[in-house]
Amino acid sequence: MYFNLKIIVMSTINKEEIQKFSNLADEWWDVKGKFKPLHMFNPTRIEYILEKTKQHFNLQNKGNNFLENLQILDIGCGGGLISEPLARLGGSVTGIDASIKNIKVAQLHAKKSNLKISYLNKSPEQMNEHEKFDIILNLEIVEHVENVELYINSCKKLLKKNGIMFTATLNRTITSYIKAIIGAEYVLRWLPIGTHDWNKFIKPEELEKKLSDENFSTLDIKGLEFNPILSKWKESDNLSVNYII
Repeated sequence: MYFNLKIIVMSTINKEEIQKFSNLADEWWDVKGKFKPLHMFNPTRIEYILEKTKQHFNLQNKGNNFLENLQILDIGCGGGLISEPLARLGGSVTGIDASIKNIKVAQLHAKKSNLKISYLNKSPEQMNEHEKFDIILNLEIVEHVENVELYINSCKKLLKKNGIMFTATLNRTITSYIKAIIGAEYVLRWLPIGTHDWNKFIKPEELEKKLSDENFSTLDIKGLEFNPILSKWKESDNLSVNYII
């Protein structure tokens, strides 16, 4: 008697999505290149993350290195656009990405910047569950993963009990289709055509439900809105396109 044992390995990695960003890896730190929108976006994202981190860990009266002693996991770190600013503030940063090309770019740039950041070619479900983090960042990632439920569950296993997790993504609305797909990809050419799949965008209430299913509590939710006149991003109560939770 013979048995054909088929082992199914659960993964959050979408190979097509990884290939898209691998093809652009050399441009991560070009402020006028394909990632120009992220460079414009970054100050607002970082400001929000730092504000909420200070509140959560009571760090208001700390000095310039107020993230010292905090373990931070940046998932889908790309070239390190978020990892580096947090490391400069004293954070012990681990950046992970499923694209080896992104990791190599991030490692090289951190070395040039004299920053000590641990970059690993992994997805969250591949991480050692015994290693826990105070802060987990999922910034513009969930709309690119293969299995959102598995992804959130993997994050939960890596977060300390008093930890905080930030998830930034795009809402699935007509407005987001017009602005994030037609506007950003086809009209303004901020992003290569095909960067996003509108059907993978996730509504805030859907994301909150998935987080709640893993016993996460929502502390805050804000929209992130672009002002075309000032050419700047700002926090907003408008959740119709970009939001962070």
